This record gives sequence, C-alpha cells and structure tokens, in this order.
Amino acid sequence: MTATLSLTKQAGNDADGRIHCEGLVRIYKTSEIEVLALQGLDFHVEPGELITVVGASGSGKSTLLNVLGGLDQPTAGVVRVGGHDLMTMNAVQRNAYRRDTVGFVWQQTAKNLQPYLDARSNVEFPLAIAGHPRRARRVRSEQLLEIVGLLDRAKHRPAELSGGEQQRVAIAVALANEPRILLADEPTGELDTATAIEVFDVLRAVNAELGVTGVVVTHDPLVSQQVDRTVAIRDGRISSEIVREGAGLDATRVIAREYAVLDSAGRLQLPERYVEALDLTRRVRLELESDHIGVWPEFEHEESRWERPEAHGFGEDR
Repeated sequence: MTATLSLTKQAGNDADGRIHCEGLVRIYKTSEIEVLALQGLDFHVEPGELITVVGASGSGKSTLLNVLGGLDQPTAGVVRVGGHDLMTMNAVQRNAYRRDTVGFVWQQTAKNLQPYLDARSNVEFPLAIAGHPRRARRVRSEQLLEIVGLLDRAKHRPAELSGGEQQRVAIAVALANEPRILLADEPTGELDTATAIEVFDVLRAVNAELGVTGVVVTHDPLVSQQVDRTVAIRDGRISSEIVREGAGLDATRVIAREYAVLDSAGRLQLPERYVEALDLTRRVRLELESDHIGVWPEFEHEESRWERPEAHGFGEDR
C-alpha cells in the first residue's frame, strides 16, 4: 500500500536529519594525476538546521555537496546523513537514498526541471517515479507550489517562468518526496540580488515550516549572511565558521562571531588575512600563554629564547 503524503513539520528521530562527516576524504584519480578534493574534512549539521557553505572555486564545497547527495562516492572517512552510512551503500541503496532522503537544487535550471512539463507536472514527476497515486501527487504538488508562492503559475512551463520562479519550482520538486535533507548548489548563482533574496527566503520558509535540514553552497555574501551559521571551506577542509545571533531578512541587529575550526586531527587553518598580514610562510612559532596561544612568523635572523641553551635547561652545571 502506498504511503499517504503529508505536508507537516518533520518530527520523529532527530538522527533522520543529521549530517555527520569525520575525516572525509575524496580523491579523484586519472592515469597521470591524483587530486585530493577533500582532505580529512569534519562537517556537522544538526537536524532542522539551515546553514550556508562558502569557499573559493576548487575549495571542495561542491564535492562535499555531491558526496552528501549520494552523487559521488567518498574515498575514506565517516559520512552519515539522515541515518544512512554513505560509506557502505550499494548502488540500489544509493538510488533509494537519492530518491527518498535528500532533495537537490542545482544552479542550472535545466538540471532541475523537465522543459516540456508545466510546473505542477514537474513537481509530480518524482512522485510518479516513487509510485504515489495520482490524487496524492496532485495534492502534494499544489501544496508545495503554494508554499513557494507559485500555485497560480502551476500550468506554466519553465520557459514561461522567470529565473527566480524556475528556482522556486525547483525547490518544490526537490521537496516532493518529503526528504529529510535539502541540498542546494549555488541556487541563486544566476539571479540578480533582489531575486536571489526572494529565492533564499523560500528556502528559509521551507526549513522553518517543514523542519527540513538545509545545506546551501553560495558565493553570494548577502545570501550567506541570512542564516545563523556559515561554514567556510579552504583546500578541502573546514577552515572557519561564522555564528550569528539575530540573522535573517527582518533582522535589525545581528551579532556575528568568526571561529577558526579545530578538526579531529588537531589541525587548524589560520584565516588568510592573518597569514598575509603577518607574512606567515611554511613555519611559524607558537607559544602557550595562560589564556591564549601566540603565533609569530619565522624570522631568518631572530634571536629568541629558543636559541639559548639555558631556555631548555641545557646550561652549565652548578
């Protein structure tokens, strides 16, 4: 018997919407080269949380999203998403995971929507593949289109919709099979600022109303600031996090704090602006103080206490 579709905030086991990566490695190999895209990355998202992920091109953020979405196979490490172990999945399990556990929104609308179907039929398409009856598909599609504000455009094909409207339909499509987790790779990348904010506002709304865990990769600083937590990736690892209080479109006062991230191997990436300001290179000096750790650049002709034998207790016997 086919399960009845609903449109309520997800409850149940908190682990259903949790993302946990520890020591995640993804290596791409060809006959001549080997590229380490993710280098022992640690990444955690709580059930129902909405976060943004930022980083330069080639930093590994899209690779991370593809791994979380079951579109790419991790090389090593721990990857658990929505109660599933992505390291041990076979092909059949991976297909079911992509269909039922995660929803995906791409930057390119051609990847999100069938051009020959209208908006309602696009939303119903994944439901039909999952075997839901026609009436349930119709009810679900209309509910989702209403949430994204496009029920009045239900009979329009993608070519008859604006870029922002296409992405809002894409969000509805991604949510069709009631996924626990919504992943979006640059969903506002091809939109102007005002439209980008409208689309992200829809993502915030479905996160709040349906309790879906959301991970959004973006280059847009205005978009990334609309959530309580932003994770930065550099060279295949989490480098820093910005945690905000009072974030959102209607916020009048936002308090933001940036934290460097210490991973499970004890590695810490210094912010690039600190590295450049102090001209830090391959080696730095560290010193433990009572309430902080000092970091200094290496100087070629530096006389320090580390160069004096007595500093190490190697002085003359007395």
